[in-house]
Amino acid sequence: MPISNKIVPSLWFAHNDCEEAVRYYVSVFPDSHIDSITYYPDENLDVHFQGMTNKVLTAVFSLNGQDFIALDGGPEFQFNEAISFTINCADQAELDYYWGKLSHVAAAEQCGWAKDRYGLSWQIVPENIAALTQTPAQIQALMQMKKIDIATLAALA
Repeated sequence: MPISNKIVPSLWFAHNDCEEAVRYYVSVFPDSHIDSITYYPDENLDVHFQGMTNKVLTAVFSLNGQDFIALDGGPEFQFNEAISFTINCADQAELDYYWGKLSHVAAAEQCGWAKDRYGLSWQIVPENIAALTQTPAQIQALMQMKKIDIATLAALA
């Protein structure tokens, strides 16, 4: 299946766990699938392929209708919080589901931000976050939260 989005995030997995990560993400999100996984060719073909036998050269996949490309790239570049993916959740149950599946690094949790076991950052927020952050009390409460509690923010309106 060809890539349908005009802008496609490309993810470089520094710990050579791309295939594991892609398979995990596809299991977490509805309407998700792997289109293709291509592995590095013979490592003797190019100096950049050294040590990459059986690692992912490209994985093309879709999460909830959003196309992605990923690869095993080695440790030169790591994910950091400067890039994250936002999941807009309809309710607390959906927010709790994604938080449970994706939050893996407690020290990285703040105001709905979570980091998964592969180092990728996610913003797991209610789809009405703007309406839930209108008052100073709501903002102050949000700043103290790790996982967002919709009822608490709604009560402070």
